[in-house]
Amino acid sequence: MNFNSSRRVATAHGITNLLAANGVDTRDDLHAWLDHQANRAALRAVKGIGPKTVDYIGNLVGRSQVAVDVHLRAFAADAGVSGLGYEELRGVYEATATVLGHECVGLEHAVWRFKSQAG
Repeated sequence: MNFNSSRRVATAHGITNLLAANGVDTRDDLHAWLDHQANRAALRAVKGIGPKTVDYIGNLVGRSQVAVDVHLRAFAADAGVSGLGYEELRGVYEATATVLGHECVGLEHAVWRFKSQAG
């Protein structure tokens, strides 16, 4: 990885140390480990890790989640949905994906691509 800041390096070390200490060695281990709220909270306790990063990591290991970022917030605001916290807005996207019959990660990706190309 090519990190340009010592803060990012420290965050990567923090994640690595946490996962190693918990016996998380494989993609499948991480997928299962993220099933537990206490583990997600432990990951969030690593300096530099917020809820979006936890959800994004989940997507990288095959979970279908919505990782709310500035593009997804902007899209929601354009649709008249604003002022929601991270968990609430993620819930809106997840419910929308369910109603539309799509996987959460697919809807997230479509919105992200649309907004990133629009700006």
